[in-house]
Amino acid sequence: MQSFTKSKLAIAVGAALVATASIADSHATKSTNADVAARHAMMGLVGQNIGILGDTAKGEIAFNAGLVQAAATNLNMLAKIDPTTLWTAGTEQGAADLSRAKPEIWSDAAGFAQKFDDMADASAALMDVADLEGLRAGMGALGGTCKACHETYRGPKN
Repeated sequence: MQSFTKSKLAIAVGAALVATASIADSHATKSTNADVAARHAMMGLVGQNIGILGDTAKGEIAFNAGLVQAAATNLNMLAKIDPTTLWTAGTEQGAADLSRAKPEIWSDAAGFAQKFDDMADASAALMDVADLEGLRAGMGALGGTCKACHETYRGPKN
């Protein structure tokens, strides 16, 4: 089970790297909507992995240490993606379709990057969790990183 999860992670990371390379290669001429789509895809992966952790913590799915550790590892890797490659100038809410990015992302770039570091730290704390109690103990910190970033840097739905 764990090697299957690692395979899925390797595929996701590989796809992210290919997408980043493709985006960087055509950055000067592409639509800003491609950056928005790429970050939505990344956040979809974040949400999928947080869902595994949250559903497990709530008892909606049975605790499986390997699955929990894999989801936490996935989040940790996603949190280490440089946000400047996806949140590019001109992709703020109102300038790009479906974007909810607030201008504070660019005016407070260091603060925005710190939110990714905070998620990396919170997810790292869950990477070796061995039981349900340990997962539940760490979920508050992880959820807090999401909330802090969304409250500061994400605008309302379009």
